[in-house]
Amino acid sequence: MAKLVPLSGGYYLWKYLPSLAAAAIFAVLFGVVTCVHSFRLWRSRAWFNIPFVVGGAFEFIGYVFRIIARNNTASITSYSVQSVLILLAPVLFAASVYMTLGRIIRSINAEKLSLVPVRWLTKLFVISDVIAFWVQGGGAGLMVVQSMGTISKVIVIIGLVIQVVMFSFFIVTSIMFYRRAQQQLRYEASDGPQIPWRHHMFTLYAVSGLILIRSIYRVVEYAMGMNGYLLSNEWPLYVFDTVLMFLAMVIWAVRYPGQIRPKKAEMELIAPEDEESI
Repeated sequence: MAKLVPLSGGYYLWKYLPSLAAAAIFAVLFGVVTCVHSFRLWRSRAWFNIPFVVGGAFEFIGYVFRIIARNNTASITSYSVQSVLILLAPVLFAASVYMTLGRIIRSINAEKLSLVPVRWLTKLFVISDVIAFWVQGGGAGLMVVQSMGTISKVIVIIGLVIQVVMFSFFIVTSIMFYRRAQQQLRYEASDGPQIPWRHHMFTLYAVSGLILIRSIYRVVEYAMGMNGYLLSNEWPLYVFDTVLMFLAMVIWAVRYPGQIRPKKAEMELIAPEDEESI
């Protein structure tokens, strides 16, 4: 029978016995939606969506390791893998979201309407994403060391705060661009932008909102500490992280931004085969 088992020093990695049913259900769901993303990526060759596929794989593997951890709650490897991968997956989703905005702006030739110069737009947000990724990953990796508990918590919070601040700025940038574009394109001739850029902007807003809510939850979770309510109970993880990230993947898969083809790729970090590379 599965039960909580402490490490040799009496330290418990888990504050609760992870649910087998919940982990199994979401392992299957994330596995399926990641396959859908992989298929759509292959069909569209829209390589800026690669981070979404990798993030989905992170989620799938993370919940598989939660299943494994249920019967071995003293396994540092199982605990670390699921904790790190589930924590970092949304950072990868954010990378695709950042690149999508830049491509939308280029596609409708609206560079002058961007709050951040387009040549820096993708680079600024993706670089901040990479920094948040490594900071959070480093902190999460130290959480299994009892003597490093406080330090690891602070490191993870710093990484999450970086993500929340930059993502909030990104949302402001997106909204300002949309409002300016709405005003300008209203007076353009019918031969203006032919791609459904508004459609993609709404998708971007929906997914961004889900990621932002999840990131704020994570900041509060770690700020409350290892013995706080959020880390001592499992249901908040599924309600404020798992379900939100699954919905983000579903929305992105259904309203896939695969047909956005800017005329220039000089601001893209991942350019399609048929575009000029950096």
